[in-house]
Amino acid sequence: MKNLKLNSKNLSAIAERVKVPTYDRSTIKTGIVHVGIGGFHRAHQAYYTDQLLHNENIKDWGICGVALLDFDTKIYQTLKNQDGLYTLVVKELDGTLTKQVIGSIVEYLFAPQNPTAVIEKMASPEVKIITLTITEGGYNYNEATKAFDFSNLSIIHDLEYPKTPKTIFGYLTQALKLRKKLGLKGVTIQSCDNIQGNGDMTKKMLLSYIRKAEPELVSWVETNVSFPNAMVDRITPVTSVEDITHLKETSGIDDAWPVVCESFKQWIIEDDFVAGRPPWEKVGVQFVEDVEPFEKMKLQLLNAGHSVLGILGALIGYNTIDEAANNKSIKNFLKIYMRDEVAPILRDLKGVDLESYEATLLERFGNIYIKDQIERICSESSAKIPIFILPTVKAQLKENGAITYAAFVIAAWAIYNLGKDEYQNDLNIKDAMANILYEQALKARNNPEIFLQLETVFGGLSASNTFVKAYTKAYDNIVKYGVEKCVKEMNNKVLTEI
Repeated sequence: MKNLKLNSKNLSAIAERVKVPTYDRSTIKTGIVHVGIGGFHRAHQAYYTDQLLHNENIKDWGICGVALLDFDTKIYQTLKNQDGLYTLVVKELDGTLTKQVIGSIVEYLFAPQNPTAVIEKMASPEVKIITLTITEGGYNYNEATKAFDFSNLSIIHDLEYPKTPKTIFGYLTQALKLRKKLGLKGVTIQSCDNIQGNGDMTKKMLLSYIRKAEPELVSWVETNVSFPNAMVDRITPVTSVEDITHLKETSGIDDAWPVVCESFKQWIIEDDFVAGRPPWEKVGVQFVEDVEPFEKMKLQLLNAGHSVLGILGALIGYNTIDEAANNKSIKNFLKIYMRDEVAPILRDLKGVDLESYEATLLERFGNIYIKDQIERICSESSAKIPIFILPTVKAQLKENGAITYAAFVIAAWAIYNLGKDEYQNDLNIKDAMANILYEQALKARNNPEIFLQLETVFGGLSASNTFVKAYTKAYDNIVKYGVEKCVKEMNNKVLTEI
């Protein structure tokens, strides 16, 4: 089979092998600017939008993908070389692969190369929505102070050199300033990141920055910009060399960066768009008045579940999430954690069967074809744990509820940050706070409680004697017996008591 480079020129030939866009991409106008064109965006929002654009009457909602950081050079060059096209490979639970080419990204910009072009595109009259996948850590939020972190060197740069920003806050501020100057209508800024109240968080952090950078812009933003909250869900592991090779061998498509994902997908959005929006409901998106109960469920079950599997699995020596999820002891640990510690604090979930949702999660985590890397799941845990796990802990402490399993995970994370698994193999820890975490973890070897005194992550959690006691006991047990023996004993005790 002759290999075909993935680009517009070869699209008709590729159509004989896999599904491709049937709409005329040259007629699609850019209505959305998306910042952060990684795998999740391309498996989720860009996929939904591609499905919508197959309606020949919809022409105004193409996406301009923005690569924000120097780190994003490769994805920008890939999309540029492939005319914005890429292959989405869906891995079903039975191993079946569904492949299709996605065409909704019709423009692409590299911010470090031309910041002015990005600012002007965001301020373009045809752009109605700016969406974000900048990861949990990208919101520059300090867990201890609950405030915007103005000590960030990139933020300091943006305040001093506003025309050549480095952060999303610098770009959005200049784009909104330009929209106001040109007398344009407002715009919707929509977060697609895993943060509870992601729209509220985006608004709070952006206005904090604007009050210092461009104070005269604040009232215009408050009146003309909306920030809907949203819940997003689709497991999307890092694309491997094997994925690229397999696509080429089975379909003859030479795609430098395809995206692989699971079949499950969900997007729930508050319907608050000041300048209009695509009719995404036609392709399965749910619009609701209040997304909070749904996002709370997803963040504290799915995302927290991922972190639980990742941290415990890393210490045992696993490389992928499915390996941890298919370890009977860890699987039961997660099942009990979700049932006894998370589920009791989830309320107002009309029409949601929590037991069924939890069972579905365990099935999704155990998909042996996804091979989601534990290293990816554990990356930036200092930003994830305050969002995914600590809200459960705080709610349970307030109600004198169960926190034993959550405390065990935090203890395991403290040990994880020493950089070795239980067999003394090196762990590759990717975290903006890696050095600080390591120093704190070293101190904690003699006094485990010290790790909880890292206020930027844990806030005032170390003041809870109940939690400190459970955490310290878990820490000592892990050091003495190892993760797997500990979770097995914990599970047996709980199951015996039922």
